[in-house]
Amino acid sequence: MAYRFRGTYTAIVTPFDGGRGVDWQALRDLVEFQCRQGITGIVPAGTTGESPTLSWDEHNRVIDTVFDTASSRAETIAGTGSNSTDESLEATRHVAERGMKAALLVDPYYNGPSSLEIRREYYEPIAEAFPDIQLIPYIIPGRTGTQMLPQDLGILVANYPNVSGVKEATGSMENARLTRNYCGPNFSVISGDDDRTLALMSDQVIRCSGVISVASNVVPGPLQTMIQAALTGDWGTAEKFASALQPLFGMVTIKTEESSQLGPVSVRARNPLPIKTTMSILGMNKGPCRPPLGRVTKQGLETILRSLRLVWATNPEFLEPIEGAFDVSVPDRLQLSRYWEGLAYGGY
Repeated sequence: MAYRFRGTYTAIVTPFDGGRGVDWQALRDLVEFQCRQGITGIVPAGTTGESPTLSWDEHNRVIDTVFDTASSRAETIAGTGSNSTDESLEATRHVAERGMKAALLVDPYYNGPSSLEIRREYYEPIAEAFPDIQLIPYIIPGRTGTQMLPQDLGILVANYPNVSGVKEATGSMENARLTRNYCGPNFSVISGDDDRTLALMSDQVIRCSGVISVASNVVPGPLQTMIQAALTGDWGTAEKFASALQPLFGMVTIKTEESSQLGPVSVRARNPLPIKTTMSILGMNKGPCRPPLGRVTKQGLETILRSLRLVWATNPEFLEPIEGAFDVSVPDRLQLSRYWEGLAYGGY
């Protein structure tokens, strides 16, 4: 029987202090919050965790800290992907030696390998070297500039039983359907896009079994409720929660039109900048991003504040657990400007 991934897995951010070193206590606090809210699993040192800017020593320690803190309360799926096969092999070796059972590997970004090369020169060597580690390819061509296609994924799955799931973030329902057809009924298709998760789960071909979520950094409990409702066929509850959570889902990427000295400019604040800005507003002890990620624009900050105020006005129970976990007042954080000073650029 194939290993199954079912439920809500949080792609956890990496908290940094003011000097942009990793804030280890803040990371443990975030993991505690996730576990107490009943999350299925946690994904440390993925791209939401700013893995490209972590040293490998930091990378491994982030994974170890999450694994040790979560213990048996939530599954750890370690981010071990890179654009270097040798680096990914070493990262996955560390995970295997620590006794973890699963790893997430993003397609090798920037280098531009073909789907065939991605399969043969990246995933196959890692799958062969670590047969006891459940591997999840992460397919997100919009960020990596490349993609392992469903055909190559199907070949990979047929030859390596430990490739047991995929994080589907192509934005294409047809790609997800091909993945299901080529990989079989017991293969785990996991959504990589919060706002597309229910569509992927309700599709009778795809039958997605859960999500690796960005928004669950802030609302793990409601996300888990939504996913479990869908898994049990309670679509009314699932759709109700999806609708209520939509303002948060829309904050993964924030696009604004800005005025520069040389004319109008479109600015996209991409994950994890918006979610870390959200967590800073709410007082969740996560600190800034590492360069080259910086700050949102003033318009972007206002977009985040509007979304949070809407959620608080309509479903305050979604955000109330943050108050007890981090000793904050959400209404104060959403109304008093001192809590978001410095989170946005002062001008273009």
